[in-house]
Amino acid sequence: MRIDVVTIFPEYLEPLNVSLVGKARAAGRLDVRVHDLRGWAHDRHNTVDDTPYGGGPGMVMMTGPWGLALDETLADGYEAGASGPALVVPTPSGRPFTQALAGELAARDWLIFAPARYEGIDSRVTAEYATRLPVYEVSIGDYVLAGGEAAVLVVTEAVARLLPGVLGNAQSHADDSFAPGAMADLLEGPVYTKPPQWRGRGIPDVLLSGHHGRIARWRRDEALRRTVAHRPDLVERADPAAFDKKDREMLSILGWQPGPDGRFGRNPDAVEE
Repeated sequence: MRIDVVTIFPEYLEPLNVSLVGKARAAGRLDVRVHDLRGWAHDRHNTVDDTPYGGGPGMVMMTGPWGLALDETLADGYEAGASGPALVVPTPSGRPFTQALAGELAARDWLIFAPARYEGIDSRVTAEYATRLPVYEVSIGDYVLAGGEAAVLVVTEAVARLLPGVLGNAQSHADDSFAPGAMADLLEGPVYTKPPQWRGRGIPDVLLSGHHGRIARWRRDEALRRTVAHRPDLVERADPAAFDKKDREMLSILGWQPGPDGRFGRNPDAVEE
């Protein structure tokens, strides 16, 4: 996969040289290129922003530098043999970034990131490039950052770990929270490793039993327990068919019950654990 990032802070993307992404780059599975947007500015001050039409606070990133940067990045990529580009624009007003979307992006051959600063990029830029290639406007959460570079790091790592050969164990991401193909979107439960005792705390006996069926059931129950505690919305909107008989028993223990439509909700008479 090829990834291009156009930014006014290239140094912010240094983490792309370390850890999982850095190893993928070194192994040739990920071709990451970071470009300084100011290189396409027109004046001696390398200006990339201006005041917003209609008034209001802050500044807006200008069409000129972005248009030149994206045109040249696309041309260079095509000349190098890349194909099937998609533009990814991190923005609080975008669609939520999910594991499913990470999988969709991982299936592409070439991603171009356009992280904004200030009040964002002139909307004509995304409108223009949407006529040429898929544009993904994505949000990594319901909060606002100073710029989109942090989101680029998040999305790139989530995508890179799904690429063939990047993880040491290809099965690793199949057991992730929100992994596609699971019976329901659940958070991953607790995990343990050696030593068997630490500060008076041991390992759940079931994990030492060697009984794979019981271990799988324990992990499923703990996933349900953690999801109910931290992301009850995932249980509330889950397809009832995603829960088997044992799941339903655990949800009942946790104070949940099916409603008239079959979907689970909190039992108002249940006592909090």
